[in-house]
Amino acid sequence: MDGIIILDKDSGVCSRTAGWHIAKIFGEKKFGHIGTLDPMASGVLPIAVGNATKMIPFIEDFCPNKKEYLFGLKFGIETDSLDITGNTINTNDFIPTDADIKNACDKLVGEINQIPPVFSAIHVNGKRAYELARNGESVEMTPRKITVYELEYAGKNDKEYNFRVVCSRGTYVRAIVRDIAKLCNAIATTTYIKRTQTNGFYIKNAVKLDFLENLVNNGGNANEYLQTPDCALGDIPVINLDDKETLFYKNGGFIKTDVASGQKRVYCNKTFIGIGCVNDGFLRPKRTL
Repeated sequence: MDGIIILDKDSGVCSRTAGWHIAKIFGEKKFGHIGTLDPMASGVLPIAVGNATKMIPFIEDFCPNKKEYLFGLKFGIETDSLDITGNTINTNDFIPTDADIKNACDKLVGEINQIPPVFSAIHVNGKRAYELARNGESVEMTPRKITVYELEYAGKNDKEYNFRVVCSRGTYVRAIVRDIAKLCNAIATTTYIKRTQTNGFYIKNAVKLDFLENLVNNGGNANEYLQTPDCALGDIPVINLDDKETLFYKNGGFIKTDVASGQKRVYCNKTFIGIGCVNDGFLRPKRTL
């Protein structure tokens, strides 16, 4: 079973655990997730199983870089992890006005330098930052250049303030919450994060893990929810081979061609073979299923 499940991950489940469950459903040992979601975050997490894992680097490089999240925050509380799962380190009673919140959002739109949370998987001196933080060690995070395309304040429910953001890869929503509060001369922590779009995958096409498990346990077929390995490679041009060329190509052979240079999606009789690269008039295998 080679393909991709567009998973709607539940909060409280780490990305790798979710991937392991998906692989088990399809009887595969190999799996990989396209991007990562924090355990407390929910939403779109594409999981590749079987040989589809070979396509993950190409999906990440060639698919749309924009990601969309819905998230909430609560003012007056600050935690070490920047979300409600962390330890409270500061509290106060200050609540900014809606005008101040909208003004803060406007200031964060564009290309900005964002300081990642200390509780993150970024490597610092050979170790994960969150490991150092949990051991009580001081961690200095290096700012990263990211792009916030849209940041919208969507109003509040009781004491929870809701937002929508469209941003580039590498953006930490928890850091956006921290920075919104800072620009309002306030403190806040993240109450929820839900990813609704990533790398060309959308929440409307996503499926829950418990739904798939219940389906299989009751004799149903989960294969109809398995997307083809090339489902998110639409921006890469196509090149078609005949049966003889395909056999030669799969054995590492170079195929003479007059198509333009660059990465190609390679097919034989509408069957996806993998990714090749045309250079100096020859199609060369790069990653073959």
